[in-house]
Amino acid sequence: MKVWIDQDLCTGDGLCAEIAPDVFFGQDDGLFYVQESAANFGTETLFDGTSNPAGSDGMARIPDNGMDRVIEAAEECPGECIFIEVE
Repeated sequence: MKVWIDQDLCTGDGLCAEIAPDVFFGQDDGLFYVQESAANFGTETLFDGTSNPAGSDGMARIPDNGMDRVIEAAEECPGECIFIEVE
């Protein structure tokens, strides 16, 4: 399973990062992005629209123990900008 954020819809509330900080993070632009945390995958990969693609081109893998938190983040997101995709 993978997750991505549509930054055009992101309201910058940060609820996603509060619920799953190992999957979501905020940038200086006030928007949130996805990451593959080193704690989960051995290396850190930030899908932040600068060095890596943002939006649907920058999908991050969801850690095995993180699916419930990612679903909760998507449900709580006021911008409805978090998308989960099955590989």
